[in-house]
Amino acid sequence: MKNILGCTGHKLRIPNISDSDGVYIFDAYGKRYMDLESGIWCTSLGHKNARINNVIKGQLDSIMHVGFCYTSEIVDTAAESILSVTGLKNGRCVFLSSGSEAVEILRQAAKHLVENPKTLVLHNAELGAYDSLTDREHGWYAFEWKNCKECTDSFICDMHSEALKRLPADITEFIFEPGSDAGFVGFPPKALIQKLVNLIRSNGGKIIANEVTTGIGRTGQWFGYQHYDIEPDMIALGKGIGNGYPVSVAVFSENVANDLDTFKYSQSHQNDPMGAAVADEVINIIKDDDLIGNAARKGQIFLSQLQSLECSNLKVRGRGLMFAIDFGNEKLAERVYNELMESGYIVCNRGSFLRIDPPLIITEAEFGKFVDNLSSIVTREGSVSAMIISRII
Repeated sequence: MKNILGCTGHKLRIPNISDSDGVYIFDAYGKRYMDLESGIWCTSLGHKNARINNVIKGQLDSIMHVGFCYTSEIVDTAAESILSVTGLKNGRCVFLSSGSEAVEILRQAAKHLVENPKTLVLHNAELGAYDSLTDREHGWYAFEWKNCKECTDSFICDMHSEALKRLPADITEFIFEPGSDAGFVGFPPKALIQKLVNLIRSNGGKIIANEVTTGIGRTGQWFGYQHYDIEPDMIALGKGIGNGYPVSVAVFSENVANDLDTFKYSQSHQNDPMGAAVADEVINIIKDDDLIGNAARKGQIFLSQLQSLECSNLKVRGRGLMFAIDFGNEKLAERVYNELMESGYIVCNRGSFLRIDPPLIITEAEFGKFVDNLSSIVTREGSVSAMIISRII
């Protein structure tokens, strides 16, 4: 890869991927890897999905891209499919190319609707790659919620009741990321989120659900916000909605869409038929194969299997098919990560955490093999660590 600028911040581990199939990828030497990261959390239906590939081939024979002054029927059909699962009846959609773009247009829309808006996010919320989403020195308020992890869904501790009172009175936008937590998989209490939503609503503000990572069945529901019994005004979709194809969707409620009659936003690949066709088929496949129900059911099984590995220094959390294993030690987590990679299993390494986001199509048998391998590695690494400690003592 001498001609590629390596600026992702991640070390290149497998430079010669040559094929894929379902939950697996293969290198040029024929070694098979189980992809438990789903690419970059994108291939929700697995690699080389036949139905998705056929839709792409069919769309290639008609039209891939359109201009601003003409369109294709598939774009409206796909929007109808998206709206049918978001619950935002009579809303509107804009198809774009990345999750960052979807969040960006929704923020632009919110600014259009509210004068001098201030944006509330949960601490560590990861919204996209654009500077407008990462530079939070002005017009942002990050709410620190880490200490309320032990709160129940019906209780907000006194400390956070006081913190809520300190929120700026003019906050009019809440971008809620329901579970990714900058990649570390954290699920804030329902009571806290409902309280924050009510505060924003009382200010006449808007609620944006950032479902780029948590949407399209990842959490065992169509969308992560559905675990919180709230209804957003706008929703950002990405990653899984394209199953690896670069498409995202910004979804607007009917009321918001009606208020945006003078709003303007345009970019080159806005509402492309190809991306819309892929998104539409992703929704159809998930419905046809009941992948939402399966994600919830399998998620409980897989979480139980992972929790069986827990010990004093290893903690597991998850929702649907989104899991994190905290080893409490970065070097240990890296060693486990490396051994998994060597054994043919790809997960996401985030410091002392390993994050696991398998495709929704993964079987219980496939995940069971992974857990067996992980168990062997964790046991072996635990024995090595114990030996090292005993020698030091």
